[in-house]
Amino acid sequence: MRGLILAIQFLTRLPTPQLRELDLAQLPRSAHWFPLVGMLIGLLLAATLWLGSRIDPWLGALLTLLLWVWITGALHLDGLADMSDALGAAHRDRDRFLAVLADPHLGTFGVVSLVLQLACKLVLLMLLARGGQYWVLLLIPAWARWGVLVWARLPTLKPGMGQRFGGQVTQPSIWIWGALLMACSVGVPVLWCVPLLVFAWREFLLRRLGGMTGDLLGAGIEVVESLALLLLIVQTHINV
Repeated sequence: MRGLILAIQFLTRLPTPQLRELDLAQLPRSAHWFPLVGMLIGLLLAATLWLGSRIDPWLGALLTLLLWVWITGALHLDGLADMSDALGAAHRDRDRFLAVLADPHLGTFGVVSLVLQLACKLVLLMLLARGGQYWVLLLIPAWARWGVLVWARLPTLKPGMGQRFGGQVTQPSIWIWGALLMACSVGVPVLWCVPLLVFAWREFLLRRLGGMTGDLLGAGIEVVESLALLLLIVQTHINV
């Protein structure tokens, strides 16, 4: 349970029992709990979307988005913004990319990516609520955090948290969680396509950038979450 508590503390703002002896070196070992933490996040998001939509789908979507940002501490949004600034300024120069990625200041590309990401999630959540698909939201954060297990095994571009997590992720944890999430998604078969999104992001990181960092792992979570929401909406409209 210690690893689960550390994973919750790292990925969320949720209150947890205090650990008497906190050793930050143990944090990377908690990575195999990430999908379960994602499912916990998804449960809270789905409940909020359902409750808010009792009044109006837009209200449900807004409350869910606000909770989504708060509960994660905007951790992954920060990674998306940093990556966007670095890609926009690097012009395929690896050293320039890493330098901008490490810069704590927010640039134009980062601001635009944040605005677009939040707008996309808001609209997609509203469409999800309008279609009555509240509880499928339970699995989307879990799938995205399963992606972290896959991406963390890529070569690291610089020392940091991503490198430390990568050293602790094992193939069995990837396959076990993948199988569990596939089984949980049996009622929503379109989510079986999410692993394709995860591996597409892996190929992007490997071929375009040559590896991963903690920021790129966070950016991947945001990208996969939005694309998974989009898959659900597209499927709904195809089936109508």
